[in-house]
Amino acid sequence: MPEDIEEETTTKAIILTDPERPKARKEDVIPMLDKAGIGFAGRGADFGVVVGGDGIFSHYGRLISIPLLFVSVRSSESTASKGYLAEVNLHDLPQALEEIARGEYHELEYRRLQVSMNGTIKGDIFTDVYLEKGADSNCLRYRIDVHGKGASFTESAIANGIIACTSAGSTGYYSYVDKLQNGGSFKAEQFTKIDADQIGICHIAPVYTKRDGTGETPLRYTLPWGARVRITLTRDADARLFGLTRSRKGIRTRVGDYVDLAPSKAKTRVLKLGSGHR
Repeated sequence: MPEDIEEETTTKAIILTDPERPKARKEDVIPMLDKAGIGFAGRGADFGVVVGGDGIFSHYGRLISIPLLFVSVRSSESTASKGYLAEVNLHDLPQALEEIARGEYHELEYRRLQVSMNGTIKGDIFTDVYLEKGADSNCLRYRIDVHGKGASFTESAIANGIIACTSAGSTGYYSYVDKLQNGGSFKAEQFTKIDADQIGICHIAPVYTKRDGTGETPLRYTLPWGARVRITLTRDADARLFGLTRSRKGIRTRVGDYVDLAPSKAKTRVLKLGSGHR
């Protein structure tokens, strides 16, 4: 190799934030990268630093193929994101970046679900997707058809909607049932974790559920990974599919439309540090 050409070995990172409501400025994070000896890159990055809450982690986690470090931001607001998926807080990011520069980390791979509507692929989800009633609707009426090894059934429901999640998303909307348990108070910090080889299904505030051919009236359950799930809207309503777009309106879903869930070939790679920063 000629002496005037040096091999580039500097680790580079891209900074990812909410484009509409960033919890931190990229200009404040870049000096932290510099201090750790990590370069800033718009393209060709080795990993991503995602600063925000669980919603923005979910968004980039379903789209980005490079490893991601999830960074939360402390807030005095009681309704701010809880950052359950965060590995480190912004206050501790400089130390975390130094650990990454020294190679003191490992990667975890999370499975994604592929979501299709009426036979057209809409994208992957890293955490969860949910079909929910909009502002101009009463309860939704829908049918669930499940096929796969270890699970095969049809189920009908009248509810505000239905949630499907991966193991990464089980601490979110899927866990609303845990937060309401015992009836007397709301337990904000309670949640359920499901295994990596499971898909979580949960009806949202149902008034009726029935599994065909049985006396079962399910509220929440898990399916084995690999099961094929189809959700079909059986009566017209203002129904919206959320989790696949940044739009607050979701994807309009009409009577007869069906949503298919199946394992995706892609995975989300998440950086985990050796020391605790949370």
